[in-house]
Amino acid sequence: MKDHKCWLTLKQAAKQSLQGQLTKSLIILIMALFMPFSVSANITCQGRFVNPITDICWSCILPISIGSINIGKGAAPKKRDTKNPSSPICMCTKDNIPTPGISIGFWEPVRLVDVTRTPYCLTNLGGVSLGSDNKRISSFNRSYADKSYKHDSFYHVHYYAYPLIYWLELITDFACLEKGSFDVAYMSEFDVTWNDPKLQSLLNPEAILFGNPIAQAACSMDCAAASLKLPIDSMFWCGGCLGNLYPFSGANADHEGGVQSSSLLTLRVLAKQHRLGFADVTSTSSSKVNGPLCRKSKNLKIKKSQYKLQMVNPKATTGGKDIGCWPVGLTDTLYSSFKEYPYKGQDFGYVIWRKKNCCGS
Repeated sequence: MKDHKCWLTLKQAAKQSLQGQLTKSLIILIMALFMPFSVSANITCQGRFVNPITDICWSCILPISIGSINIGKGAAPKKRDTKNPSSPICMCTKDNIPTPGISIGFWEPVRLVDVTRTPYCLTNLGGVSLGSDNKRISSFNRSYADKSYKHDSFYHVHYYAYPLIYWLELITDFACLEKGSFDVAYMSEFDVTWNDPKLQSLLNPEAILFGNPIAQAACSMDCAAASLKLPIDSMFWCGGCLGNLYPFSGANADHEGGVQSSSLLTLRVLAKQHRLGFADVTSTSSSKVNGPLCRKSKNLKIKKSQYKLQMVNPKATTGGKDIGCWPVGLTDTLYSSFKEYPYKGQDFGYVIWRKKNCCGS
């Protein structure tokens, strides 16, 4: 009951704040004007604008922790949590002066991802098409060579900076929040390696190592861990029950459905951002003085346990009667029902929730 009241309060605060934030939606129009493409209608480009109030699972901000004390932790996928520092007291150095604080942990929406069949289709921005390129169109292939069934697919991905809590000003003067503005951080149409797994393997040679049957078989343990609690961070080449994270391309050789493939590619683009040094590690269980609680750190290997996904296109899983959000790598059978359908239900959008541990002072 307390959890319910908590996220209802957040939702009401968001509604009050939205009135003063509507002008920020002009960024979409500005981006469309300055992109070197003409915005056009495309029958294959489908999507809807993500409503930052009604389409977000605000209860996914839980669990919230102070030291090792958790509020809202549970066995349900959206209530699973990483390990937190044992002590509620932390110490960080500011201007060479040790400053005490409170060890706080929470989940926040920080990124938005399109997974689309159509190049330059901005699914989460209302299905706006910025152009077309038939050479980069998505594909689905089924073959029965040598009496063996094979089904693969290809999608494009767009990765946005989306610090929603900061953007809506739900919480002010809180140093732990992800700060910044809405921005397009990555578009696979401009990445030649996204269309060429072989070229991607040359840039990331570890992909060859993890392509062998033994490494693939080991991923079953990651699948089990993601299903029961959280994925195994040390098995960074595995995508849990979704498939292999390598190579970092838009092709999925084991396509089972649009939801499965889009979830896998969302995880791949996250892993790619880590590999390039553009993504941070923000969760920790260390209480070390002036340690990880005091700052973000880089890791070229993705820390899967600090991420959860929430679908916002074609349907939003807002946490009422549906799953809400879930750890990356969780089997899609728990959240894919009625989420893929002809015409308007074949392009996908996800909000990425990230765990943040910090020393609030």
